[in-house]
Amino acid sequence: MSRRLRIDVFFDFICPWCLIGKRQLEHAVVQFRSRHPDVQITTVWHGVQLLPHLPAEGEPFAEFYRQRLGNAEAMTLRQKQVQEAAAAVGLAIDLNCIQTMPNTADAHRLFEWAGILGNATLREMLLERLFAAYFYRRENLGCRDTLLAIARSCGIDPQTVDACLKGDGTPFDGFPGAPSGVPSFRIDRRITVVGAQPAQALLGAMNEALKESAREQAPA
Repeated sequence: MSRRLRIDVFFDFICPWCLIGKRQLEHAVVQFRSRHPDVQITTVWHGVQLLPHLPAEGEPFAEFYRQRLGNAEAMTLRQKQVQEAAAAVGLAIDLNCIQTMPNTADAHRLFEWAGILGNATLREMLLERLFAAYFYRRENLGCRDTLLAIARSCGIDPQTVDACLKGDGTPFDGFPGAPSGVPSFRIDRRITVVGAQPAQALLGAMNEALKESAREQAPA
């Protein structure tokens, strides 16, 4: 009888640490499966809207961060930190290329609705495409037409998801009890790892969750 391990991931599309954390998790899962090939891993992604009060059209990216961090120097240091961490997991993120800090409510609604319509493969494809749209293609994830085009590129009929896109900045109601900080990894509902931690940290948490499950199921 195969064993199971569930990983709930809480994220927002505008958070570079969430994409970095996704790559770290992928590395951890590869290592875990090589050691525990009998364990079935299920990863479930939950959207968390970090900035629900942004206007529907978003705000200029550079100005948003200058106000948030205080000055241009602090912004440059933060971007360098992100780029170095991204490069360590094979990502080439250049925050200077991003023009708009978007309201991600509709992007999360699209991803959630696609999960109802499709399977895990479709959700993974859409997740990667939405991350790429923001960090590489300079696309505005708050724009209805952009989101419908992204859906179409993943093989989703835009008409099936059009109704879930409100376009008015209404905040996204995500998973009840979701953490406010992202990325956050809740492993087998036992252990929580917060932040874009190294793959080894995630691997250690996965191993510990598996051990705890085994202890609970062991005969008295």
